[in-house]
Amino acid sequence: MNSTIPRDPFNEAFMKNFISVALGLIINYINGTFVLVFLKNDVFHRDPRYILYIHLVINDMIMLSVAVGLQVATYIVRFFNVSVCCLVLLLANTVGKNTLLNLACMSIERYIAICKPLHHSQVCTVRRTYILICFIWTMSITPSLSDILIMAPVRPVSFFSTTIYCVKLYIYNTWQHDVKDIVVNVVYLSFVWITLIVTYIKVLLAANAAVSDQTSAKKSRNTILLHGFQLLLCMLSYVMPLLLTKLVELYPQSQSTILYIQFLLANILPRLLIPLIYGVRDKQFAQRIRLYFCCK
Repeated sequence: MNSTIPRDPFNEAFMKNFISVALGLIINYINGTFVLVFLKNDVFHRDPRYILYIHLVINDMIMLSVAVGLQVATYIVRFFNVSVCCLVLLLANTVGKNTLLNLACMSIERYIAICKPLHHSQVCTVRRTYILICFIWTMSITPSLSDILIMAPVRPVSFFSTTIYCVKLYIYNTWQHDVKDIVVNVVYLSFVWITLIVTYIKVLLAANAAVSDQTSAKKSRNTILLHGFQLLLCMLSYVMPLLLTKLVELYPQSQSTILYIQFLLANILPRLLIPLIYGVRDKQFAQRIRLYFCCK
């Protein structure tokens, strides 16, 4: 199986890794600025909305670092110890699901703030927000741990000391893993989509009922479209493999290029657009970011 994986020419491999590392550093610098602004301003520490947002930013920074680091290491080392690869995949899969669940929680928080404003301060407290973040991590890491638990009984102990190309398909490739992935993805994506659609329909109706001018209503509709766009970006990692299978069958000679484009679209682009669009649109964040750069 390992011998069937083609190697890119040195110039092509260098250029791909250079682009990935450069984009990763730029995006993490931008997102790191949002984290720094959050840490230096106490007003954000008391607002569950900003706590969930900065958790999303930190989660995306981890996801981007793991993705770029794994890509570069794969070109250099090529094959990994199975145990090390399992740990890397555990972290990558966990933070990937964190983003989806975090978006759902952010939409619920906005629903309570707009549709139940009198109860918002009692329901959405700082303490409960941090408990919710712990719950998100628990719900995200459970499916990733189950991959290892499913594999352990069907693989010999010696398998974990061998080396392999660090791709999930090459390690978790039993029918039990396929069934688990289908069930987990359907449940998680259905929950997030239903939560997003229901809460923002209610938010839209509440906004239209509360205001008489079209400007405020248009702003509410734009917010709904933005969160829908955020979720669509997150879903690229689920949709891309299906599309890639067809593209590779049609253009087998361009397999490496297709996989690299998929990597950029599914792993790097969303890590920039999701925090950047949300943070820049927020007046408090945008104002403090401008102050930070001016003082710097």
